[in-house]
Amino acid sequence: MKIRILSFILLIMSFNLVAQNVPEVNWTNLMDITFKDIYLEKDDIYVYYPLFGEKQKKHDGQTIQITGYIIPIDVEQNQYVLSAFPFSACFFCGNAGPESVMAVYFQGNTRVFNTDERLKLEGTLELNDTNVDELVYVLRNARVKP
Repeated sequence: MKIRILSFILLIMSFNLVAQNVPEVNWTNLMDITFKDIYLEKDDIYVYYPLFGEKQKKHDGQTIQITGYIIPIDVEQNQYVLSAFPFSACFFCGNAGPESVMAVYFQGNTRVFNTDERLKLEGTLELNDTNVDELVYVLRNARVKP
C-alpha cells in the first residue's frame, strides 16, 4: 500500500514538473523579424509579409507563456489582442510594429478584461505568414496564468 501511495505522489509531482516546463517567450525575440512588401493583386495593395527566423519558428505550434498588455477589440465577441506595450504605445497607435501584438483566442468562456491589464497567458502560438486578415502572431486556446 505504501508503494502505491508513493507511486501516486511521484506521478503527481512529475505532472507538475511537466506543466511548469512550458517556455516563456519574450517579446524581444518575437519582435526580431523582418518584413517584405508583397503586392496583392486581388486587393491592389502592398502588405507586409513577415519573414520569421529560428527564434520564432522553434515556438510555432508549441504551448508557450507570454506576458503583455491586453487590448479589448470586441468584448462581446471575446476578441482580444495581447501587446508588448500599453495601449498608448501599441501597434494600433503607430508607435510599434505588427510584430509587437498577437491575436488571442481564449479557451472557453472568459471574464471581461480591461485595457492595459497586464497578464501572463499560456496557449498555442501560431506564426501567421499567409492570412493578411489575421495578425502575425496568434495565441490559441489561451488561458490566464497566475
